[in-house]
Order: sequence, then structure tokens, then C-alpha cells
Amino acid sequence: MSNTNRRRFFRTGAVAAAAATAAAAPAAAQEAPVKKVIGGNPNAKQLPLFSSAVSYGNLLFIAGVGAHVPGDIKSHTQIVLDGIKTQLERAGSSMDKVLKCNVYLADLKDYDGMNSVYQGAFGAQPPVRTTIAAAGVPGNSLVEIDVIAYI
Repeated sequence: MSNTNRRRFFRTGAVAAAAATAAAAPAAAQEAPVKKVIGGNPNAKQLPLFSSAVSYGNLLFIAGVGAHVPGDIKSHTQIVLDGIKTQLERAGSSMDKVLKCNVYLADLKDYDGMNSVYQGAFGAQPPVRTTIAAAGVPGNSLVEIDVIAYI
């Protein structure tokens, strides 16, 4: 191999090696998502039954929020939506970033009343939603809602 060819070989080889290293760097920098519990009580004396909010990568899962005070379906729905909004914002998300919403009603007769408060709460492009009547929503709440959002 002549000196000219040898220089060309090393120059090309060095460029190829640098390109391969650069291509591998983003793959290595891309780490697996990490589960993060948001909120919670680090001073709790016993292990909780569930976390109220957990993120995984850029996804955020918020456990069912209920209204555990006296009131009608409209006031309960507003309390629940306000609670969800607070948790979303605490985690760096918002109501318009909600992708999926599950609504659990203690009584299906409250469907229209819940919808009158729910309408527009998630912005102009609402999330997909499932609504069911559930016997015995915990804590005497008339409605419970959980969501999946992105951060």
C-alpha cells in the first residue's frame, strides 16, 4: 500500500469510526424510562395502598380522584376536576395534555349533570373517555375520575 493510499485509508477509517461513535451516542444517551412517584408522603408510617400520581417517561398516570364531602353531582365533578388539575400542574402537565379519562359514576342518572361540568374542562380537544356506573364509588363520592396524560 502506498503512502497516499495509506493516508486515505486512515483518514477514511477515522471518519467512519467517528461517524459510528456519533451514531451510537444518541442511542446510549437514550435511557430507559424511570418510574417516579409524584407527591406522596415520605414520612408515612406504613406502605400506602397506591400512589396518587406516577410518571413513566413522559407519561403521567393519576389515580382516581373523588369528592368526599356533601354535595350534588355538579359540585362533586367540579371538586374532582380541580383536584386533577392541581395534580397535573404539580407534575408539569396540564388539563389539555390529558390523553385518557375514566369516569366512574355512583349512579348513571348523574351522567347529564356530570357532563354539564365536565364539558370543556380538558380544552378544545378532549381526551378519549370511558364512563361507567360503578356500584359503591369509594368514600361516598358521586363521581371518581382517573386520567393518563403526558408531560
